[in-house]
Amino acid sequence: MGRPKKTALLVAQQIVEDISRRGNTVGDRLPPEHLMLEHYGVGRGTLRESLRYLELQGVLMLKPGPGGGPIVQQPDGGTLAATLSLLLQFENAPFSTIMEARTALEPTIARLATARIDDAGLARLAENLRLTREQLTDQAAFSANSERFHELVAWSSGNALFGYLFDALSGLIAGASMGITYPRRQRELTCEIHEEIYAAIADGDGDTASHLMSAHITEHTTYLEKRFHKALARPIRWDLDG
Repeated sequence: MGRPKKTALLVAQQIVEDISRRGNTVGDRLPPEHLMLEHYGVGRGTLRESLRYLELQGVLMLKPGPGGGPIVQQPDGGTLAATLSLLLQFENAPFSTIMEARTALEPTIARLATARIDDAGLARLAENLRLTREQLTDQAAFSANSERFHELVAWSSGNALFGYLFDALSGLIAGASMGITYPRRQRELTCEIHEEIYAAIADGDGDTASHLMSAHITEHTTYLEKRFHKALARPIRWDLDG
């Protein structure tokens, strides 16, 4: 049996439940402190601990000063990336762990995207392909656009867990990308296979999309192992930036 949850965490859970119940959206202010103290039946210190915890989780922004207070935010994959990096540091796991996970996950994600993507999702992928080609000579832009393609495919799978998990994995592998460069031919090949994956998804061909994604991630991993083995072998360290 686990330890009982602290009162502040229980209150934090109730605050999130109340946000959902009221249908609060990003930018909404929560009730003032005196009303929250009365509603949750706790002391000021406990309530503020709950709010600080939710701020760390990306649920709230605590705006100081008159007219401030807790404001609803949209959590993102950064918090998950920070938590995963902390867990993986304690396991002394190398960055190659992330590439192994991507190799296992992304073919399935591409197959799901083929069946579930909508017109808006296809348009976002097409725009990403255009930008990647347009900014091919810019190393930083190429890397960002390339990772963004995979994020878009993950969210197009219709599975929010895959979306957030991939956001986190993408954020973690970015930490290993420091110093990693891609020659012009490698960037062109990436554009080509991204375009082929997009075509398979647009055609509703799940088998081809899955096969192409598997080949793409395997080839990318082989390139990193050959050219940047030390980066992949480096242990993951806790990254609060996510």
